[in-house]
Amino acid sequence: MANRSKTDECENRVVHLDKLDAVKGKMPDEDTLLDVAELFKVFGDSTRTRILSALSIEELCVCDISVLLNMTVSAVSHQLRILRQTKIVKSRRAGKEIYYSLDDEHISQLYKLALEHLKEE
Repeated sequence: MANRSKTDECENRVVHLDKLDAVKGKMPDEDTLLDVAELFKVFGDSTRTRILSALSIEELCVCDISVLLNMTVSAVSHQLRILRQTKIVKSRRAGKEIYYSLDDEHISQLYKLALEHLKEE
């Protein structure tokens, strides 16, 4: 077990019930929190974040993404399927081509916020 510093612990061991009640009343239910955790798991894969990076700039087809990321079409398709299932990307058909883009502005904002956070000093 790792040693914990004294700054990680409360010195008085006082529980602030009013704060706990306020927080409990505002927290999402457990199912929603599990969905949030799943969303972040999907973002946690470097291949998928590379795809998100590309799609944050331009709508692309599978072939374009595979060349850009130096991956097989099959590997890209697999990752896009996961991203589609979690509603992170969407697709549209134009003739025989299927183009992928970020699902909505929320996904774009999540990606941009992550980048901004990493650029902070």
